[in-house]
Amino acid sequence: MQAIAEIFSQGEEIVSGQTVDSNAAWLSQQLVQMGFVVKRHTAVGDNLADLKSLMHDISTRADVCICTGGLGPTIDDLTAQAVAEAFSRPLQLDTVALEQITQYFSGRKREMADSNRKQAFFPQGSQRIDNEWGTAPGFAVQQNQCWFVFMPGVPYEMKHMFSASIVSQLSQRYSLQPEQLISLRSVGIGESDLQEILNTVALPESAQLSFRAGVDEVQTKLIFPSHTEQSIVTTTVKQVAESIGDYIFAIDGLDGADRLRGGLVDVISQLMLQQKFTLSVQETASQGLISAKCIAQPWLISSTFKQILQQQTEKLAIEDFLDAATRIAQSTQQQEGTDLVLVQLYQGGTEQFQKKEQSIRLFSLLMTPTGIIHRQRTLAGSISRKQNQAAIYSLDLLRRYLQNKV
Repeated sequence: MQAIAEIFSQGEEIVSGQTVDSNAAWLSQQLVQMGFVVKRHTAVGDNLADLKSLMHDISTRADVCICTGGLGPTIDDLTAQAVAEAFSRPLQLDTVALEQITQYFSGRKREMADSNRKQAFFPQGSQRIDNEWGTAPGFAVQQNQCWFVFMPGVPYEMKHMFSASIVSQLSQRYSLQPEQLISLRSVGIGESDLQEILNTVALPESAQLSFRAGVDEVQTKLIFPSHTEQSIVTTTVKQVAESIGDYIFAIDGLDGADRLRGGLVDVISQLMLQQKFTLSVQETASQGLISAKCIAQPWLISSTFKQILQQQTEKLAIEDFLDAATRIAQSTQQQEGTDLVLVQLYQGGTEQFQKKEQSIRLFSLLMTPTGIIHRQRTLAGSISRKQNQAAIYSLDLLRRYLQNKV
C-alpha cells in the first residue's frame, strides 16, 4: 500500500490569491516521483485556530505532511505556535538554530533584530532542519501516524532544504515503490483528437491514461504501477506513439540513451547540435517570440522580426507566398551564410491579427541544404495566442525536418 502524503501552505497571501502557491505543485511532483500518493493540497491563512484544527485532522489521516510558510519572525508567522498548542508540545529554544541565525546576519554585516530569536524556538521533541539558504530553520515532528515537515515558504530556500535533508529521510522512513510515468509530448494536435485516436488502442488494465494541455504542447501521460514488466511498458508506449504519429516530438520517462527529452526547443537544440546546423530566422506573426524561445542557443545565428516583410506580402494570395518566402530565404542565406533559413509570413491584415474572433493563415518555409519545405496553418484567438502559435508551429516545421518527418 502506498504512503499517503498531504501538502499545506500557510499565509494570507496564498489564500487571498496575492501569491501563487508554486511550492505545492513542486512538492507534489517530487513526492509522486518518489512513490507517495498525494491526497490533498490545503492552504490556510494566518489563523491559529484554523492551523491547529487542520494539523489535528492531518495527523490522523496522512502518513506524511509537508508544510510551507509561517516560520518567519513576525506576529503573523504562527506555524511553530500552532504545532505547540495543537499537539501539547511547548516551544523550546534550540541554541544551535539561534547560533545559525545569528551567524547568517553577522556574515552579511547586518544587525539581527530581536524578533528573529522567535525562529529558533521549536515544539518539544522536534527535529531541527537546517537552512543554509536563509534565516528560518525548519523542523519536523511525528504526531500520531503522520510525520510533519515544516519549511519556509520562500521557494528557493524550501527546494534546497527538501532536496538536501528531506528526500533521504523520506526514503528511509517509508517503503516507496514509485510508479513509472511516461509523457509523450506533441505539437499540432489537441486533447480531444488524441483521445479519439487512443480510443482504438488496447491499453493494459493497469495503465492509467491522461492528458495535459499547455500553451506550447499537449502531453499524453501513461502511468504504470511499479511492478509492471518493462517489456509491457515499452510495448505500450510504442503502440501509443505509433498511433499518435509525427505529432510527437519527445518522450519523457522512458529509458534510452538516444531518446529525445524535454520541450520543443530542447529537442530542436539537441538535433541542431548533433547535425551541426546553423539557422537564421525571419519572423512576422510570432513578432520576435521565436528568438525569445531560442535565446542563447549557439546554432541560432540571427533571428529578426521584420514587419516590413508582412507589409510587402499583405496583398498576396496564399498561393503566392511560396515564391515570396523563397526569395526572402535566399536573400537571408546569402547575407548570413547559415545552413538553414526559416521564414514566416501570414495572410491577414492588422485587424484580423488583433481581433480574437478572426483568424489568420500562417505560412512557414524552411530552406535546407537539400531543398525547401513549407507548411500552412490557420491561427485563431487573441494576439498573444496567435503570436505563440506562430512561433510553435514554425519551430515544429524545423523539428520535423531535423527528425526526417517531412
